[in-house]
Amino acid sequence: MTILTSQAQPTLVFEVAKNDLSQTRVVELNIEQPLADNEVLLKVSKFALTANNISYGITGDALGYWQFFPVNNVPSDTASNSITSTSTTNTAQQTQWGRLPVMGFADVVSSNNKDINVGERVWGFMPMATHLKIIAGKVNPSGFSDINPCREGLSPVYARFDRVSTNPFYQLKNEDYDILLRGLFTTSWLVDDFMFDNNYFDATQYLITSASSKTSIALAFAIKQRGQRSTVGITSMANLSFVESLGCYDHVISYNDITTLDANVASILVDMAGGKKTLAAIHHHFTQQLRYSCRIGATHHGDIDITDTQSDSLLPGAPPTFFFAPTQLKKRSLEWGVGETMKQMNQSLLHYIDFCRSIITISHTHDLHHVNDIYQQVLAGTADASVGQIISLDPNTLQPSKQ
Repeated sequence: MTILTSQAQPTLVFEVAKNDLSQTRVVELNIEQPLADNEVLLKVSKFALTANNISYGITGDALGYWQFFPVNNVPSDTASNSITSTSTTNTAQQTQWGRLPVMGFADVVSSNNKDINVGERVWGFMPMATHLKIIAGKVNPSGFSDINPCREGLSPVYARFDRVSTNPFYQLKNEDYDILLRGLFTTSWLVDDFMFDNNYFDATQYLITSASSKTSIALAFAIKQRGQRSTVGITSMANLSFVESLGCYDHVISYNDITTLDANVASILVDMAGGKKTLAAIHHHFTQQLRYSCRIGATHHGDIDITDTQSDSLLPGAPPTFFFAPTQLKKRSLEWGVGETMKQMNQSLLHYIDFCRSIITISHTHDLHHVNDIYQQVLAGTADASVGQIISLDPNTLQPSKQ
């Protein structure tokens, strides 16, 4: 049975320009009702915004992130439903818009799938929006997937929605930290597991750039929990004291001090920053002692060109290689079983959340007009590393007026 929701209030989505992430707009979604067979309408309750989401935008074309929530970029569509915009282009036709994936909680408010009930709360990847309509499939007691054709060829991990009611690790008090940390912690946990799985490529220490980022902190935490390798956190001068205060890293330096490190120590580079200058500096300093160069994030978006693989291949030491977390997750799931893999990761996540309560405070935002300010700070790398941004674009709190 289909249960319809009231469309009296706006359904909104925050979009960014693919070729200039600083340009943004908020538009009204056109959610057609009644729902077709197996369609489910989710109301986004809250989502987290971190530097990790900026990485999705930078690698959107190369790694397929723009495909998750496609935008119809036809000229007649782009300007008509815009509510707010920072675009500086003269015509809407010049800008190709995209929707950044974020991690959040949502509630089922309308369902035309007999196995999914209105009122269910789920966790998963979604756009920065008030609502998301999916085509539900692969339904089981633990969750369901979006089987929309746009998902074809993408990792099924990002299409999955976990049912809160059947997650043994769910705790209401952890919701904000969960969506802020789970995705990035999973990536970091899998990076450390991958290195362990490969005997650390005979290296004795990690070099971790963008050390103040939440993904880097999570990696340092996972490495310290395992206790087999030391870590060097590399960060900006502005974040040096904060990173040192964490207690996760064995040594912390600024980007200006890379050449002070002992170049004879066999090392693994985990590059969260993505900056060409930093990447080159580390490779040229350690040369053949750089046993593995792992690229994950891209927080320094002004100094990155992920298509410039030729320059990367000319760097001394191990060639930079992008890490794709679902590959290691699939390997462990086959070796250990899905249940055991999830158990190990989630138990580690709970320990990490407890740790983060003492170093990260949560900031909640409901006002549509403040979202872009927060986004621009995260994009520019000026956001306070000790603050976690949780956003709720609840239509009940929004009173936008069309321009």
